[in-house]
Amino acid sequence: MNNSTYKTRKMVTSAVLGAVSSVLMFFSFNVPFMPSFIKMDFSELPALLAAYAYGPLAGVTVCFIKNAVNLISSSTGGVGELSNFMLGCMFVVPRGYIYGKLKTKTGAVAGAFIGAVSMAVAGLFTNYYVVYPVYTVFMPMDVIIGMYSAILPGVETLWQALIVFNMPFTFFKGMVNMLIAMYIYKPLSPLLKGRK
Repeated sequence: MNNSTYKTRKMVTSAVLGAVSSVLMFFSFNVPFMPSFIKMDFSELPALLAAYAYGPLAGVTVCFIKNAVNLISSSTGGVGELSNFMLGCMFVVPRGYIYGKLKTKTGAVAGAFIGAVSMAVAGLFTNYYVVYPVYTVFMPMDVIIGMYSAILPGVETLWQALIVFNMPFTFFKGMVNMLIAMYIYKPLSPLLKGRK
């Protein structure tokens, strides 16, 4: 495949994966032992596939498309989408970069693990300094904390809530997406890269 064809395939495939990611973001669902406003979805999965196939920038592109499309129906004034984009980038960039350097199963797992840890840690700060301060426009902070403490009464501050609930959940979400990606990437790789 020549360079021009490769670039075209990369651009078109990234756009298609961005569209798939946008649709997957609409199919979010509640999880047990988490406040109702925290939801699970598999919208990072197409971004991971793009990062595996074409590198970290393709993964970032998919994250951008997904959040730009979902911005149209945002109920968070765009803050949720901004947070999702930042955390998605923290997940796919290490994974795409490390897998690009070590194209082995070990490289894939190491990249995903580092990406999931990066996303979970970054989520502490983006949630504390960006997302939750904006959410308090729609819902008072004591109500938000109350939703956490209804599940675990010892939680009294936002930092506690983020460390006890959000950080492990974000890590878990990343690892679930990683496991699915590891099983479906090999069969999809020829289609993504245009090989028979």
